[in-house]
Amino acid sequence: MNGVSFSFAGQTLTALPSGGLWWAAARLLCVSDLHMGKSDRIARRSGALLPPFETRDTLTRLQSDLESCDPQTVVCLGDSFDDLGAVDAINANDHDLLMALMAGREWVWIEGNHDPGPVGFGGSHRVDLHHDGLWFRHIAQRHGQGEISGHYHPKIAIMGPARPCFLYDSNRLIMPAYGTYTGGLRCDADVLVDLMNRDAFAILAGKTMARLPAYIRPAS
Repeated sequence: MNGVSFSFAGQTLTALPSGGLWWAAARLLCVSDLHMGKSDRIARRSGALLPPFETRDTLTRLQSDLESCDPQTVVCLGDSFDDLGAVDAINANDHDLLMALMAGREWVWIEGNHDPGPVGFGGSHRVDLHHDGLWFRHIAQRHGQGEISGHYHPKIAIMGPARPCFLYDSNRLIMPAYGTYTGGLRCDADVLVDLMNRDAFAILAGKTMARLPAYIRPAS
């Protein structure tokens, strides 16, 4: 399996090129901020038109990860749809694909700030989830320990444009956004600098992955 494995809170996790997170010992795949239906939401609220194919593209990449990992449990860390209207507007083909991906698995929708979980699709709907010492929630908490969250869509610039990344330290892991039409927040943004330890690492998502310090350490 392609990816970068690392130790976090006593567990071995694997960051996947797609932006998904694989926990092999628990047979658990975690994805964050799918933001399905974003083109529909933008059209409804502003009239701007984007190609309406991001939901299918996001689901196709998710399908690939499911086929590769064969998880027993899938955890979606909130903002799975861009808003509640986007839940209602999903087309029949995308709806059927999502239902097929969910079939036979434990599927957990964590509530996000954009949606409370797409309650019409089945699965379980949680504010957060605690499993074998790890906490899964949408937004990082100040004193979180062993916490895996999303919301901020972290990115980091090395040479050239900023790229999505997994951002983690000894306390928390912040996931990149999985959705096709999602922006991001650079690791040096104030809110992320305030949350993370100075010895935090970033793992670049995408075809060429790398693990590197997220911040330049001050001289001792």
